[in-house]
Amino acid sequence: MSTTADPLATLATLPGVADAVDSVRKAVDRVYGHRVMRRRGTEVTSEAALRGARGSAALSGADWNLEEVRRRTDFSGADGDPEGPVVGAALRLTAEAGQLLSIWRQSPLRVLARLHLVAAADQGDTVGRPRTAGEPVDEPLVELPVPDAEEVAGRLEGLAQLIITGSAAPALVSAAVVHGELLALRPFGSHNGLVARAAERIVLVGSGLDPKSICPAEVGHAELGRAAYAAALEGYASGTPDGMAAWIRHCGKAVELGVRESTAVCEALQRGAA
Repeated sequence: MSTTADPLATLATLPGVADAVDSVRKAVDRVYGHRVMRRRGTEVTSEAALRGARGSAALSGADWNLEEVRRRTDFSGADGDPEGPVVGAALRLTAEAGQLLSIWRQSPLRVLARLHLVAAADQGDTVGRPRTAGEPVDEPLVELPVPDAEEVAGRLEGLAQLIITGSAAPALVSAAVVHGELLALRPFGSHNGLVARAAERIVLVGSGLDPKSICPAEVGHAELGRAAYAAALEGYASGTPDGMAAWIRHCGKAVELGVRESTAVCEALQRGAA
C-alpha cells in the first residue's frame, strides 16, 4: 500500500515518530517477557484496567487515588460528589472496550456510539449518537474550538473509512490518530475524553501491540499531566507535521509509562509470590 493511499503510514515517517514506535515496541516486549506474565497475566490485566480507568478519570477531572477507586462500590454521585460518576464511567468504559474488539474494524462508528452510551447512559436522547447542529458540548478540560456538527460528521466518516480500510502504519500511530481526532472533534455532547482514551485502548489491543491489555496508556497520559496533554493535543489539532509528530510522540511516552506501571505490578506480584 502506498503512502498516498495510506495517510497513517505517511504520519509514521514524521520526525521522531519511528524512534517513538521502536521505543514503545521494545518496552511492550519487555513487560510481556516478564516471568510473572506466564503465570499471573490475568491479574496484571485486571490491575492495568483499574489503573487505566483511574488515569482516564483523572484527565477528565476526577483525580482519585487508586485505593479510593479500588475501595468504592458506589459511583452514582448520590453522595453529592460530582466526580463519582466520572470514575464510574471510566471503569465501565474500560470493561466494555474489551468486548468491542471484534466489531471495531468493521463498524468503528457503532463502537463509538456504544462507548458513549456506556459512559453517559443517563443523558436521554443525546446519548450514543454524534451531536447535531446547535447541541452543546460539555468537555471543559479541552479548550480547542469546537467543530460544527457538519464537520464532525464528515471527519468521523473519514476516520471510520481509515479504520475499515486498514493501514500499514504502526499501532502507535493509528491509536494516536484515533485518540487525537476524537478529542479534537468532541463528537458527543459529553464524555469525549473518556471515549477517546477507550478507543485508543481498543486500537492498541486490537492491533496486536498489547493483546492482553496490560499497557494502560491512560496511566501515562495522566502522569504526564493535563497541561502537557492539552498542549500535545493542540499540536495534533493544528494539522502541521511538527504538531502531529509531537502528539504521536506524546502518546508513545504515555504507553511507555503504562508499561512501567504494569512492570511495577509484575514486580510486586513476584515479590508476593516469593
